[in-house]
Amino acid sequence: MIKKIGILTSGGDSPGMNAAVVAVARCAAMYDIKLMGIKRGYNGLLGLSDNPEDDIAELNLETVLDIADQRGTFLRTARCDEFKKPEVQRQAAQTLRELGVDALVVIGGDGSFNGAMRLCELGIPCVTIPGTIDNDLGYTEQTLGFDTAVNVCVEAVRSIRATSRSHDRPSVVQVMGRHAGDIAMRTAMATGAEMVVCPEMEWDTDELAARLNGLIAKGNTRATLVIGENCWHKMKEFDWRKFLNDNGKTIYPGEPLNAERLASILKRKCNGIEARATVIGYTQRGAVPSASDSAFAFEAGHLAVQLLNRGIANQAIGLRHGQVFNMPIADALSMKKHFNRELYDLINKL
Repeated sequence: MIKKIGILTSGGDSPGMNAAVVAVARCAAMYDIKLMGIKRGYNGLLGLSDNPEDDIAELNLETVLDIADQRGTFLRTARCDEFKKPEVQRQAAQTLRELGVDALVVIGGDGSFNGAMRLCELGIPCVTIPGTIDNDLGYTEQTLGFDTAVNVCVEAVRSIRATSRSHDRPSVVQVMGRHAGDIAMRTAMATGAEMVVCPEMEWDTDELAARLNGLIAKGNTRATLVIGENCWHKMKEFDWRKFLNDNGKTIYPGEPLNAERLASILKRKCNGIEARATVIGYTQRGAVPSASDSAFAFEAGHLAVQLLNRGIANQAIGLRHGQVFNMPIADALSMKKHFNRELYDLINKL
């Protein structure tokens, strides 16, 4: 019988992590299972703090019941490169055994899932919940925090398009999504943005300029280009520094391409239009979770405790056809993320 469960949030924070912690706490209390909160991801298992309670502390309903709607993650989070080392993984497993923790719930992305899988191999039963705004795990239709991040971006782009319309000028809007363009795609579709660039697809500045010039010629002077934050490596070869320097914009060696400089390129390739850039940034992570994310957190947290209480471990929880389900972590990590090329092309053509 499971008597004590640990829970941690790892990697980048995402809206809904706190709601998932509350769901696990409520379900654990129903089964009379103690819950230990492990702070700052896997770092909390390594005894890095002067005060042990700054690493691991018991959680109860009185402690966490009111955090479900809180922004960020109550347990804090951090990446832990040290945890990739086998000897550190063994140390973490030993820490859990010494604390009498029978099983672990891990909320995070692919790196966090890999850490949980290593602990499973060392005899620590684990269940994972996909907490990342990027929606970059191929096995699940949606990750915890993605819907909230998209809602933040949609609200921002709608406001940007309003002022763009007022001033007759296009906008470049950068959203998050390290290796996945899902936030950019969903935001573009929901706001009627005329162009999108994602890290999955090769793109060309001349094609963007031609598209923008065509829109302007048809009377659309407030077109929006939504770009994923890590799209720069997929840009077709173009000496953009020379182009900007030759056209009155000083760029120094080593300066990276970014949203503002892309707007400057488009300005010079589109007859001097006043394109403006906005980076939405970490507001996508720090928002209050949407109803969709909160409901997913509730179901996922409940299922995680149920699985562990039934002796079923090494499982990843996800969404399929709108329903929560579970599958082995290794199988979940092996599933490739699908990118919808047809929708991508449609956004850039309409």
